[in-house]
Amino acid sequence: MQKHIVCIASEQKGNEFLEEANSAGWRVTLVTRKKLLEMSWSWDAVSEVRTVEDEAQPGDYVRAITNIAGSEKIDRVVGLDEFDVITAALAREHLQLPGMNSSYLRRFRDKLTMRNLAAENDVPCPDFTGVFNENEINEFLARVPAPWIVKPRFEVSAFGIRKCETAQQVWDVLSELDNRNNWRDHPSQFVIEHFIEGRVFHVDSVVEGGKVRAAGVSQYGTAPFSVTHHGGVFTSSIVPYRSAIRKSLETVNSQLLKAFEYDRGVTHAEFLQSDATGEIFLLEVACRVGGAYIANVLEYACGFNLWREWAQLETATKEHPYKLPKLRKEHAGVALALANTEEPNTEHYADEEIVYRVKKSRHVGLIFHSKKQARIEELLASYSERIATDFLAVAPAKERYDD
Repeated sequence: MQKHIVCIASEQKGNEFLEEANSAGWRVTLVTRKKLLEMSWSWDAVSEVRTVEDEAQPGDYVRAITNIAGSEKIDRVVGLDEFDVITAALAREHLQLPGMNSSYLRRFRDKLTMRNLAAENDVPCPDFTGVFNENEINEFLARVPAPWIVKPRFEVSAFGIRKCETAQQVWDVLSELDNRNNWRDHPSQFVIEHFIEGRVFHVDSVVEGGKVRAAGVSQYGTAPFSVTHHGGVFTSSIVPYRSAIRKSLETVNSQLLKAFEYDRGVTHAEFLQSDATGEIFLLEVACRVGGAYIANVLEYACGFNLWREWAQLETATKEHPYKLPKLRKEHAGVALALANTEEPNTEHYADEEIVYRVKKSRHVGLIFHSKKQARIEELLASYSERIATDFLAVAPAKERYDD
């Protein structure tokens, strides 16, 4: 009997996952929001689509998937977006299907749980405290030097982060949140941590049997916090393969995933290297594919696509076990920005190293590929300026990811 995988996607992403699952011979059902039906999904890979209302909550997705199970046996449920990971776990628990449960996955979604578990296992984190007890907060602010950031425990990227220079500013932020009188914005839904200036890296891993089978190590040009709050061109590129910082990041990433007892799937972990001390600190880790076309960058540079590897891991069987593709050590990078026009035309960007052009409304983006790291650095510097001049639009920083 043909196996059946249900994929939850509250945002339009993961076409490569759908294609790979279909290629493995699995029946693919997509569960998504009604407003996303007009998006460019890989429809040839999807056997069936079920919709939920645009404002659907996790329970609505679970109900929709349970209704599918009433007439079709389900073998796997996967959440493709950050906000779908726990929803998929709730569906698995309800239907008693194999896979990670929601309690376990909290360590990848709740930044306070994440920091507590990492710190207990000697994975360095910036000094932090939960927002529960007034005396503990004051002790933290007295002990840890400014500046600090007040960060949502459950948001993604840099959404909702507030940087504070004084203790009074911290308390003003917490009071303002408390006065909103809703649970999502309650101060206890936030964590306070020391803000450290430094370079931000990300390690994107393929994990099987509790071991990192492949990892892409990359560095952001400008930290996501800065791009989100001040605008600019987002860039990311491969870290040199023989560099000391790459080896250190690979080591701490493996230590982190072992501490989190992660057995199989993909992860996106972000780390900060302090400008002052050179120390490496965990910023966050998620068990999904990183955004901003990182999967495409790694495919050009390293020979693996995180979406496709994840799908192969989910559909692997004893008869058809997972096999890692042949890896390579080349270089690639992405430059991405909000555009001031609906459909930006980049035809005048003609360097031969341009291998991918982002086709998304009000976005301009390019991926570059070369065997030489220096050439990628040169292209990213040049095109960051060109994109900023030709297309850049700056939107106010949002508090939450809500569209």
